[in-house]
Amino acid sequence: MAISCSSDWSLAYTKCYTTRTLNLHAFIIPTCHFPSNPKFFHANFSASSHTPILEETSSNTPLIHLDVNFSDTTKYSKPEIDQNLNDFLCGLFEDPKKHELAFDYYQRLKDRPEFRPMKSTLNHVIRYLLRFKKWEFFISVCEDFKVYHVLPDAATCSKLISFCIKNRKFKIAETFLDAFSSDSEIGVLAFGSAFGSYNKLHMFRKTVLVFEKMKSSCVAMDSKCYLHVMEAYLRLDNCERVVQLFNEFECRKLSDSESCLGQIYGVLCESLAKSKRAFEALEYFRVMNKKGISEYSIYSTLICSFASLRKVEVVEELVREAKSKTTIKDPEVYLKIVIMYVEEGLLEKTLEVVEAMKDADVKVSDCILCAIINGFSKRRGSSSTVKIFEKLILKGYEPGQVTYASMINVYCRLGQNIKAEKIFDEMMQKGFDKCVVAYSSMIVMYGRTGRLRNAMKLVAKMKEKGCKPNVWIYNSLIDMHGKEKNLRQIEKLWNEMKRRKVAPDKITYTSIIGAYCKAQEFDKCIKLYNEYRLNKGAIDKAMAGTMVGVYSKVGMVDELVKLLQDMKMEGTRLDQRLYQSAWNAFTEAGMQLQVKWMKESFIVT
Repeated sequence: MAISCSSDWSLAYTKCYTTRTLNLHAFIIPTCHFPSNPKFFHANFSASSHTPILEETSSNTPLIHLDVNFSDTTKYSKPEIDQNLNDFLCGLFEDPKKHELAFDYYQRLKDRPEFRPMKSTLNHVIRYLLRFKKWEFFISVCEDFKVYHVLPDAATCSKLISFCIKNRKFKIAETFLDAFSSDSEIGVLAFGSAFGSYNKLHMFRKTVLVFEKMKSSCVAMDSKCYLHVMEAYLRLDNCERVVQLFNEFECRKLSDSESCLGQIYGVLCESLAKSKRAFEALEYFRVMNKKGISEYSIYSTLICSFASLRKVEVVEELVREAKSKTTIKDPEVYLKIVIMYVEEGLLEKTLEVVEAMKDADVKVSDCILCAIINGFSKRRGSSSTVKIFEKLILKGYEPGQVTYASMINVYCRLGQNIKAEKIFDEMMQKGFDKCVVAYSSMIVMYGRTGRLRNAMKLVAKMKEKGCKPNVWIYNSLIDMHGKEKNLRQIEKLWNEMKRRKVAPDKITYTSIIGAYCKAQEFDKCIKLYNEYRLNKGAIDKAMAGTMVGVYSKVGMVDELVKLLQDMKMEGTRLDQRLYQSAWNAFTEAGMQLQVKWMKESFIVT
């Protein structure tokens, strides 16, 4: 059976299972996409030449030869042509092996003035572009939306926007947003997708810019849009805009608000809490509860905020209320409570916090243990700290790197060097072998006890682990070698500091100048002191004592006068030893005016 609409069409027979062609003028259209007709359609478009494709005879497969001339609109209805071609393209797109062929046909069909893609076709086109990331065709397809006045469905448009932003194709995303803003239903989903995607990339300022574009496009926001934009303003610390948007959201009484109302209240409360407006946040939270809205994460926000304000009673009330409804799992909340109790001097209650964490099956972190240890150390002294530490260990709490380092320092201050070494070894065995603070405490301890060899071994081990010595460690080593008058090793350490770009501090200069002074190498003392002053180093009693002695011994009276003037200007007082040394130097030099000036200028302490 053949239907002929034009005398210049040729007949070609082919099997639909084996034939594939990129010839613009011939399409094999399987009618399995038309449930009402089990036969096969062959549409052959007229051209200047006719090229048959894989001609074969078939005895079993019934064919309908459909000769269509699109220029003759009186003989064939245009809507039927569009429907057949769109169904044909959709059928090709549904076959994973024919995606490229389908898109090529789509591109070619756009040249036909009679062709108009349908929503289903555009859905397939967009999915193809997303799957294979055909970025070079995105703008072209966006133009198709405008030309044909057809858009994909809302879900596809939303996915398209988020995909472009996720892959950082921001200009393409903006172009599509312009196209989608013409349809309010699609536009609101597309803009919402853009807000959420930019927020995931922490591009909160970009979210605000897109929000302004949405307003200028007169696309009304839904609840999710409000949520995302409020979150962006929250991250930008713009609490006023968050409150304004919330009030606008409440006034509109959107029908879809229930799905994310709790989250919106959460953003509002967090923004107010960050702005030190915790009591306002609490009021909104109470209103939310009266409305029957549940968002238990707000408890964590409120507790942290009131803990920062040291409102102990409010915090404890919120904690009791939260426990009756949910389990607080956020370690940050417990840390804030511990810090509050430490600052308020309620140290025993910090132990109640760790017990509450244990009951809630929340791991007691190293930060929390360290906060408790440092709190007792600061408020109660080292001995109380040791007792609390040992009590926590007996209860099964495991210290981490920071807690170990703090306890090593505590044991060293108490002179319990054996325990310090035991804790340090335990720390190393657990793999905490790159803690500079712990190494520093041990090296200082070795320096105080005159165990120079142990200190040098530990420094070598530290470097072997890839841990770089800090200025405290170098200061300890310089001081130890200075006591031994080992100037060669001091010079080596000094050069190593410069090579490693470790900036010397006041203690470094004081130690090294003192070492050279003991060795009576006064020229180096003066050179290092001048370097120290060029680096804007302040003069304290230790530095002044050394340099007064140096200038007195070498008879540099003018420099001694300048040193005393600098001390007076910086407010450094002279003790009896310094005063006597300077007095003797001026008297021996016969400088009576300077003696009188010194007597009038300085009060001996």
